[in-house]
Amino acid sequence: MNTDTETDQPASAAPLSTAVILAAGRGTRMKSERPKVMHPLAGQPMLRYLIDNAAEVFDRIIVVAGPGMDDVAALAAPHTVVVQHDRLGTGHAARQAEATFGTGDVAVLYGDNPLITPGTMRALLAQRRSDDTGLALLAMEPADPARYGRVVTRDGLVQRIVEWADATPAERAIGLCNAGVLCAAAADFRRWLAEIDNDNAQGEYYLGDVVARAAAEGRSVRAVVAPEDELRGINSRAELAQAEACVQARLRLAAMAGGTTLVAPDTVFLCADTVFEPDTVVHPHVVFGPGVHVRRGTEIHAFSHIEGATVGPDAQIGPYARLRPGTDVGQGARVGNFVELKATTLGAGAKANHLTYLGNTTVGAKANIGAGTITCNYDGVFKHRTEIGAESFIGSDSVLVAPVRLGKGVITAAGSVITHDVPDDALAVGRARQANKAGYARAFRQRLKNRKEQG
Repeated sequence: MNTDTETDQPASAAPLSTAVILAAGRGTRMKSERPKVMHPLAGQPMLRYLIDNAAEVFDRIIVVAGPGMDDVAALAAPHTVVVQHDRLGTGHAARQAEATFGTGDVAVLYGDNPLITPGTMRALLAQRRSDDTGLALLAMEPADPARYGRVVTRDGLVQRIVEWADATPAERAIGLCNAGVLCAAAADFRRWLAEIDNDNAQGEYYLGDVVARAAAEGRSVRAVVAPEDELRGINSRAELAQAEACVQARLRLAAMAGGTTLVAPDTVFLCADTVFEPDTVVHPHVVFGPGVHVRRGTEIHAFSHIEGATVGPDAQIGPYARLRPGTDVGQGARVGNFVELKATTLGAGAKANHLTYLGNTTVGAKANIGAGTITCNYDGVFKHRTEIGAESFIGSDSVLVAPVRLGKGVITAAGSVITHDVPDDALAVGRARQANKAGYARAFRQRLKNRKEQG
């Protein structure tokens, strides 16, 4: 775990701005052993969003984690991580990072408020750097203020933050709510943090009490109001679902703005790293897992699931197709209904149109995979590869037992079990010889009827 506290910089350099991200929360209301900030949104931990966005605005990032949160520290790398050994409130958490503040402006953010955009962070920093602002904070006006802390103002200036548990009925009626994010000069922040106490209903050190300290000194405290969707906190599974909806809406809009047609946007679920090239079309009820790149001109039909795959260009996928990690679908290839590919390369113009499983397989260009074909790639211990040459025709219900190689232009007879390599342009037949027994079916049915009559 990186606990570097070095703050020295050349005397001639401008003071560095610092974002301190509080990420020590255990997520009790999540009812999970996983740290709250590691719960995923659109396929990546919520903390990842805040770190990436803050990195666009601030010179340095410090993450405050709880003891034993090695996964949080690993995600934060290479940024500095400090540990809050005793969870005594948000003010106490910010104190753990004091030695890393440096001499520039410091913003304290929350790992469970992951959707703050770089634009809002820049607005906060700009407000702090305006002539008369000693402390800037982020606030919102949610449709349902619920249990958010309230921002008490007078004549346009913030006087204090009152937590819901400590608020009077009149204070709870205030619509302007605290998002918890504060920004001040490092020296001021250190002084105000040292002055706050835990004389409140929870017996904790609230970061919001810094606001009252700044106002008591006669410093101007101003709020930057941002959209609720950016500032919503995530403390429960229900709030995680609400945040997921916000992220999905952003991702869908970005995809459409980039040239992708989403036929029914609200039914398509994306990952944060999903990449679409222009002129792609996605039909209803498609789910994208991590690591998907869809190339130009590809069409994804309804009820398909794609993860860890590169698709196209000009490919046709689905409906009801599943592409698993390691899959690469070539130009103009087709993957049809109830076809599953895993760690498979489907060459340009190749087709697997119906009821097929191809695992650890390479399929050459323009090959045709018949309905019901499967590759037996796993022996219970090891995975084995199957190679199917270009322009081969694999008959329906073929079973290809890996490791096996089929050359170029091969044909397998329907219903064959292929266990040995097949040379180029050969016909492979791997099934029992058919024998017809005249009249046997009639006699067999009569025997069954006799047995039934005899009970």
